Amino acid sequence: MLLEFVKLAVGLAIALFHQPLADYILEQERTLVVLLRQRGLTVPGSLTQRMARNIYFSLGIFVASVQILHIWMMTHGR
Repeated sequence: MLLEFVKLAVGLAIALFHQPLADYILEQERTLVVLLRQRGLTVPGSLTQRMARNIYFSLGIFVASVQILHIWMMTHGR
């Protein structure tokens, strides 16, 4: 049961810190795209900052919701 609460906390943390998390991932992705393009590989551009933040917020809420449902089902014997 402790693991389910840890997963819930991770989902809430992702939703809470979605802006700095998305910004960091976008920065790393842009660096990788530049390096690949310098080597002659054509890769699509990265997501916009707003899209990345929305994706990470949605991911965090989804993980938290699934864990809340899982905890509820465990406590009510289903």
